[in-house]
Amino acid sequence: MATGTAPPRGSAAAAANMRRRRTTSGAGASGGAAGTMLQFYTDDAPGLKISPNVVLVMSIGFIAFVAILHVMGKLYFVRKE
Repeated sequence: MATGTAPPRGSAAAAANMRRRRTTSGAGASGGAAGTMLQFYTDDAPGLKISPNVVLVMSIGFIAFVAILHVMGKLYFVRKE
């Protein structure tokens, strides 16, 4: 076994290694990535504060704008020929 490799599965050393990793991960009981995702929804998070409704309206507006540009491009191409 080379240095820096994990102990064999099922051994007492592997079980101790897993216990150590779980307690020192820093995630706590929040579930890892879920704990960091919740930081985006706190009041003290840095950045622009936009409600989900505004994001929804802006995204639908952008999709409609792109669709209108496509239609105008098709009509312009037909008139040119």
